[in-house]
Amino acid sequence: MEIYFIRHGQSQNNASWQDPNYTESSDPALTDIGREQARCLADFFKRNQLITQPSAWNVQNRYGFGLTQIYASLMVRAPGTALPTVLALGLPVSAWPEILEEGGIFSREDKSNPQGLPGKPRSYFEQNFPELKLPDGLDETGWWKRPFEAEEDRQPRADKFLAELIARHGDRDDQPEQRIALFSHAGFFVRLVCAMFKLPWRQASNDLKSWFALNNGSISRFDIRKGDLTTCYINRTDHLPDHLITG
Repeated sequence: MEIYFIRHGQSQNNASWQDPNYTESSDPALTDIGREQARCLADFFKRNQLITQPSAWNVQNRYGFGLTQIYASLMVRAPGTALPTVLALGLPVSAWPEILEEGGIFSREDKSNPQGLPGKPRSYFEQNFPELKLPDGLDETGWWKRPFEAEEDRQPRADKFLAELIARHGDRDDQPEQRIALFSHAGFFVRLVCAMFKLPWRQASNDLKSWFALNNGSISRFDIRKGDLTTCYINRTDHLPDHLITG
């Protein structure tokens, strides 16, 4: 199994985080730059979807991607980023709520006491992302409907997701290899890396705190096969022009 982790394009919050007068959105949409990043991703994957040399060592995807399945979080910036690639490749796309950003959907007015919010209802996704396969239980009351996600719940969520991903798409002798694209979020990426490599959250040597920087619209690849986990690359952005490199 090959895992391609794509961070969403630039969101309204990403673009305005240095503006002291900006009030963060609980579920921000993409900016114009974010939508352009999504289009660049789609063009890049479309040009390179076909694997031209199946027997070659393709760790950098010089011979294509061959994506087989796409998943997106239900935070609107993730399906907004995924949709152009879905349309360009004609692949199935399903919502996977558990690959959301840390904290969930929550109010930002009182940073000392954030309150959980419901998230977008089923009708919103049906109208704006009709290609997205939605969870059966998603109704008009919203998809999150939980309190602000506590710190102690975040890593177990990533651990559980990884186990489920392997159960769904891990290599099997009687099936072709799966190449899975995940359109998700930077904070969840770090949790997923911690899950994959059994790393302590944000701890490094010499009393430092660790982090993995991801640009908007970047691609990271991990392979899981024959009992091995391989990091192929992290934060690849060569498919984006310089003016679309944002954080």
